[in-house]
Amino acid sequence: MAFLLSLACPFASQAGTIMETSGKAFAPPAFFSFCSRQPSLCSTAGGRKVVALQPGLSSELKQVNRSVNSRITELSDQATVGKEDDWRVPTVSGDCEDIAILKKLELMKRGWPASALLLTVASYHGEGHTVLTVRTSEGDLVLDNLTNSVRDWSSTPYSYFARQAQGNGKRWERIGAAKPVKATATGG
Repeated sequence: MAFLLSLACPFASQAGTIMETSGKAFAPPAFFSFCSRQPSLCSTAGGRKVVALQPGLSSELKQVNRSVNSRITELSDQATVGKEDDWRVPTVSGDCEDIAILKKLELMKRGWPASALLLTVASYHGEGHTVLTVRTSEGDLVLDNLTNSVRDWSSTPYSYFARQAQGNGKRWERIGAAKPVKATATGG
């Protein structure tokens, strides 16, 4: 409930959580071939590392998440391209990482900084799962193809492994504990 309050009123007293990172991690294998084809979508350089989440920006996150989820049919890479793992920008169908990539692209087109949009891998029911983590003043929020809700990462059912490093999107970092957002977060 506190998270819902913070989205409705971005400056509510109870803030979300941020992902603490704890050292280097291995990137998913298909990530590197994707980056050679789409380097701008792998970038996490430049811009603000944390976006000050104003009500209009909160609405924009929800709109992008819902829009992409409704437009793209979830299908495995095997079904769509005949390979086990192939990261790409989907047009009609794709799997979780493809959908997360499209959400990053859509937000970047709207002016969101790549430095605050991090591809993130987790486990769900024993399977790998990829989401887009958005670093905000209200905490690290997850845009996910399995729900239209935009949630604080620590309020999801996933076990998180790693995410792109801010400032160097080709490097990945292990995810540790949830750390409360300081009430004085300014988005810088």
